[in-house]
Amino acid sequence: MTTKRGPRREGAFGFAAPLNALRGSLSPLDWLFKLATLLFALAIAGTVVAITLQMVMNTPLTFEKFGWSFVTRSVWNPVRDDFGALPFIYGTVVSSVIGLLIAVPVSVGVAIFLVETAPRKLADPISFVVQLLAAIPSVVYGLWAIFVLAPLLRRHIYPAIQSKLGYLPLFQGNPNGLGLLTAGIILSIMVVPIITAVTTDVMRAAPQSQREAALALGATKWEATIIVLQNARSGITGAVILGLGRAIGETMAVTMVIGNRPEISASLFDPSFTIASAIANEFSEATTEIYKQALVELGLILFVITFAINVAARLLVWAATRGQGKAADA
Repeated sequence: MTTKRGPRREGAFGFAAPLNALRGSLSPLDWLFKLATLLFALAIAGTVVAITLQMVMNTPLTFEKFGWSFVTRSVWNPVRDDFGALPFIYGTVVSSVIGLLIAVPVSVGVAIFLVETAPRKLADPISFVVQLLAAIPSVVYGLWAIFVLAPLLRRHIYPAIQSKLGYLPLFQGNPNGLGLLTAGIILSIMVVPIITAVTTDVMRAAPQSQREAALALGATKWEATIIVLQNARSGITGAVILGLGRAIGETMAVTMVIGNRPEISASLFDPSFTIASAIANEFSEATTEIYKQALVELGLILFVITFAINVAARLLVWAATRGQGKAADA
């Protein structure tokens, strides 16, 4: 009489067999190379975990005093040790959204011109200028915004906008040139080179046969470009998310033009504060322990926002590439 035995298990969790198979199929040098790259990847993940734990462990006082209401409180009074993160979250989100609303159409338009319309002799110099803009330090953008952009907006642009749309809450108040809208405009200028460069590379990677097939079927040049944009939408989405990450984490240029006032206002002309600018502007002035921990908790909130944006970007790119795969199968 024979008895049936289940599959043989090796190791506590059944991992020994795959590891032995992998080790047996590789030479010692290949095995060391794979092990080294695995350690590098684990080091990156461990660094992220260590940063998160360090920020969490350095916020016991604020979490004990305010709890989760720290995120929804709108008071920031260091004299009374009364803190809330909502004005900084508001300033960060609104300025970044303004920057993207301006930057995305401009960036995609420049990319279309460089890839589909401009001759090679013109496209190469413009591409070089775009890459050069991406390399300019943020403090230089901030200085330019203070001495050139803000006076221009204060004297000519903002009064014209207020004369036409001043009945809207968004354009009321005193347009002195420093505020949320100015911060959004300088962020858009800083984000345009990043989105343009990535979008240009994605569009150039699209097969030339797609354009030729569309034109052969009677499509116009613009219709063929739309087809290329549809096929490159996953890369463009990634470029936009990359620009959003740059806008949210920007510090110096925003600090110099946003006005640095922790308040929530419907007017885009009023001063505001972002999380990054608040940390850079006030950390050296934090004289009490709870004040320092409030700034650290602001950094933790910024980290969570950035992490959520990256997760959303992964999901969007996955959904776009999945849709392209289904369309190709059909």
